[in-house]
Amino acid sequence: MNNREMMRLGLSMRYLGYHTAAWRHPDVPANGAIDFNYFLNSARKAEAAKFDMIFFADGVGVRAADNPPGSLTRDSKNAELEPLTLLSAIGACTSRIGLVATASTTYNEPFHVARKYASIDHISGGRAGWNVVTSWSQQEAWNFSRDEHLGYEERYERAAEFVEVVKKLWDSWEDDAFIRDKASGVFYDASKLHTPNHKGKHFKVRGPLNSARTPQGRPVIVQAGAAEAGREIAAEHADVVYSSSYDITAAKDYYNDLKGRLSRFGRVPDQLLIMPGLTPYVGRSRQEAQDKFEQLQDLIDPLSGLAILYGTLGDLSGYDIDGPVPDVGNQPVRSIAENLLSVARRDNLTIRQLYKLRASGGRQLIGTAEDIVDDMEQWFKEGAADGFNILPAALPNGIDDFAELVLPELRKRGLFRSEYEASTLRGNLGLKPLTYGD
Repeated sequence: MNNREMMRLGLSMRYLGYHTAAWRHPDVPANGAIDFNYFLNSARKAEAAKFDMIFFADGVGVRAADNPPGSLTRDSKNAELEPLTLLSAIGACTSRIGLVATASTTYNEPFHVARKYASIDHISGGRAGWNVVTSWSQQEAWNFSRDEHLGYEERYERAAEFVEVVKKLWDSWEDDAFIRDKASGVFYDASKLHTPNHKGKHFKVRGPLNSARTPQGRPVIVQAGAAEAGREIAAEHADVVYSSSYDITAAKDYYNDLKGRLSRFGRVPDQLLIMPGLTPYVGRSRQEAQDKFEQLQDLIDPLSGLAILYGTLGDLSGYDIDGPVPDVGNQPVRSIAENLLSVARRDNLTIRQLYKLRASGGRQLIGTAEDIVDDMEQWFKEGAADGFNILPAALPNGIDDFAELVLPELRKRGLFRSEYEASTLRGNLGLKPLTYGD
């Protein structure tokens, strides 16, 4: 199947949903982020809906400060399951859906990542994917014996070499290296073992990896960086990119820029899928969809709302949240602050209204299934996306609504599968099979 015939869909399952108040929704179990069955339930729903993959973002620390004081105690994003452990368990309880999780190149070693994802690929029968990220927060540095996190250039330089080493380790063995011939006593063909012996600026890794070549040849590589260094890593190595464009013009520019880089690395556009993030609020009527959105907005604790604005507008806790947005001066990022203040002045917003505007994160669509699919179809057909990474506002109701309302409309228009095409993640994404040397 050509990658442009049908769109690809991933379900992002971190936390309890992407709205800051998701944990307070009456249909969401407040302890779900540490409950295996909570995640397994949503994963099975995504598999029944024929999603390509589930995806777990991750950070190796509580990446938030208690600003203003007391706000951190309202934040549900401080206790969660380690994603590779979670994926291994989900992989044993599902059969077709792809399993993608983040592992940082800043606070891991290449051998760790190569071995763990190879194991998940074997356990799941070829459904593993690694989301490549660098770690940027001070809180993470403090958990790994550092006072400061690595600088931008060093992080990305290390990341580029890290991915190179992991791929070499995954290529330690050819596809048919393991003979396992009991009669002759020969377990593997020595000529089909390739020890990496990598020596670079950041890593010295002999290898080989103590794992056979995986069912997919190697796990799918996912990347999410929009910065220049991240785009270069994606162009050389990634199979899937999660992007965060907010409008179709910017999305097309990003899509064309990234696909245009592939030829320098001997690759063609179909070898990389670009999947922007999308948070849908869908109802049988536009009013029902709006009501679902407003229900979550009304659950935002005022301290959580002030925390959303703290990083750009500073401490507003001394002001009436139902009063006008003040200009307190000395904002950490003046340009962003000026944009927010401009919006607040233009629309005569209160502090409460402004933090509600900022609470839902990435690009959101509110409407009927037809409204949602009209937008998705435009992005897909006009070359802004190969599919979408669905970021539900809350789980499990987010996947329930999408499966019940949006997917039938996508299928009616011939935009999404009714059955899986393959047993591996790579196959379902329409990516070519890999053999040794690819």
